[in-house]
Amino acid sequence: MKKILYSFLFIVLTINLEVIYSQTEEPTKNITIYMIGNSTMADKPFKDGNPEKGWGQIFPLYFNNGIEIKNHAVNGRSTKSFIDEGKWDSVVSKIRSGDYVIMEFGHNDAKKDDPKRYADANTDYKWNLEKIINEARQKGGIPVLATPIVRRRFDDKGVFYDVHGDYPKVVRELAQKMNVLLLDLHKKSEEYIIKLGEERSKEFYLHIDADEYNSLPNGLIDDTHLSPCGAFRICDFAADEIKLKIPQLAGYLKN
Repeated sequence: MKKILYSFLFIVLTINLEVIYSQTEEPTKNITIYMIGNSTMADKPFKDGNPEKGWGQIFPLYFNNGIEIKNHAVNGRSTKSFIDEGKWDSVVSKIRSGDYVIMEFGHNDAKKDDPKRYADANTDYKWNLEKIINEARQKGGIPVLATPIVRRRFDDKGVFYDVHGDYPKVVRELAQKMNVLLLDLHKKSEEYIIKLGEERSKEFYLHIDADEYNSLPNGLIDDTHLSPCGAFRICDFAADEIKLKIPQLAGYLKN
């Protein structure tokens, strides 16, 4: 009799444990932010104290646990080459519902002398971004457009001028037309560079003296790519935009 009773109690206990475990919530999965773009966003090597940094390389430092950043930006890519080389296919295949895709292109799309990368702002560039947006949404992802950060340009009177043409405008128009979240990094970086002025804004980019780094024995003047200071500042701008426009991510940002 006891044997039958113990067997019965064992069965009941087993069933109850299965119910308890089945009702226990699984740990909430991390939200993944996929980043796609060009060299201004891409990860850069640290060898020989390389001073160049992409803002996507720094961005994970801005978030608490619960957010995973996967930076797929690649040097030299435009919307056209990123798609044609299959890099977008590789990203979209991984997207899960609720993940984000931040895209920042434009610098290389504007290179008319390179047919592998050139994408006219008002046609191919726009269509390529639409493709990325639509395919991200089909996977349940949340696309986020970012306008391209400015290049540092000042005329002989010390007045800043922009060289991105219609590319930032097209991104803004597309964000409104397709109801896509927008990080206006072009506007924020332009305002900041103008505020700094011609001389101080050199710190934002790569103005390197000869022999300052082993990797750059002859020095460097580069007004497109970011210094660590510049990369952190772009991340500041992106974080500010997220706080205003993406409350679902804002709660994960560090104070």
